[in-house]
Amino acid sequence: MDTKQLEKELHSAKEEIEEMAMQLADMLGAALYFAGVKQEDLPKAIDVYVNSLDEVFEDEDEESEMGFEEVIEVINFMKTKHPKLFQK
Repeated sequence: MDTKQLEKELHSAKEEIEEMAMQLADMLGAALYFAGVKQEDLPKAIDVYVNSLDEVFEDEDEESEMGFEEVIEVINFMKTKHPKLFQK
C-alpha cells in the first residue's frame, strides 16, 4: 500500500472518529436532558460531567470501561454536587 493510500485511509478514520465523538456528545446531552438538565444548561452540564469523571473514578484504573451503570453513577453524583443544573 502506498503512502498516498495510507494518508487517505488515516484521514477517513480521523473523520469517522470526529463524527462518532459528536454523536456521543449528543447522546450525553440527551441523557442529561432526560435526567432533568434544562436545555439551555446542557453545554455547562456536559462540561461538569466530564470534570466529574475524575472525581467519581479517581481510584479506578484508567483502562476501566465506561458502561451504562458508570454513566448513571456520574449523573447521580452531579445531582448531589450540582443540583442547580437539574430541574425540580
